[in-house]
Amino acid sequence: MESKILSDDFLDLFKDLKKPPKKLYYKGNLELLRKRKIAIIGSRKMSVYTKNCVFSLASMLKNSGICVVSGGALGVDISASIAAMPYTIGVFANGLNQIYPKSNEKIIKQMYQEALALSEYEENYIPKKYDFLLRNRLIIALSEAVVVAQADMSSGSMQSAKLALELKKPLYVLPHRINESSGTNLLLKEKKAELIYDFKEFVGQFAKVCEDKQDEFLDFCKKGVSVDEALALYGEKVYEYELEGKISIEGLLIRVLK
Repeated sequence: MESKILSDDFLDLFKDLKKPPKKLYYKGNLELLRKRKIAIIGSRKMSVYTKNCVFSLASMLKNSGICVVSGGALGVDISASIAAMPYTIGVFANGLNQIYPKSNEKIIKQMYQEALALSEYEENYIPKKYDFLLRNRLIIALSEAVVVAQADMSSGSMQSAKLALELKKPLYVLPHRINESSGTNLLLKEKKAELIYDFKEFVGQFAKVCEDKQDEFLDFCKKGVSVDEALALYGEKVYEYELEGKISIEGLLIRVLK
């Protein structure tokens, strides 16, 4: 599938940048650009705790019809996109025919088919180091709020946080222990970011969280089923619901919590 050129109407989404893109290439579903969009960015070397938080938050945003914007990189970026699929937009520093990083090839190709990928560069462009910082400005401009999940002091994510503040985008961080995410902890200390301490409350600021009136999966679990039975029929939804606090995996069985 060849990439296409984004129409000028959509380029208006980036008009607040000092150097807005003159042209953007895309693959995927342009309707996602019409949805509310929140960026989730952060460290390539995230902790297990951060990964679980990102997966839970991105899943809840998706379930509320909100699109998650990220950069397709290792760590936080790709975890957010996996959890939000197909409600995710990946903004890339390379041409869309050049999959980068290769380890994320499967999910990036899925993004091309089911979600949306954007790039400033022609199809076969290979990125330079500075291209990733340029790419980050597009992620921030496209999103109405920015979540920095985990970041070191001198990271690209902190540069993105600085740009978010310049563009007056609401900035949010996850709670972390001392010395675990020094960049986000500094943003909190300096009152430049707000703490997300309740995912449902956070998502509710941007969209009404859907209540489970008739949830086929929860109805199935209420019958008293094993983890293997649930995985066979519903796959990754088992772990999504566990992270969202809807079910509890207790040994070999599943217990519904709400």
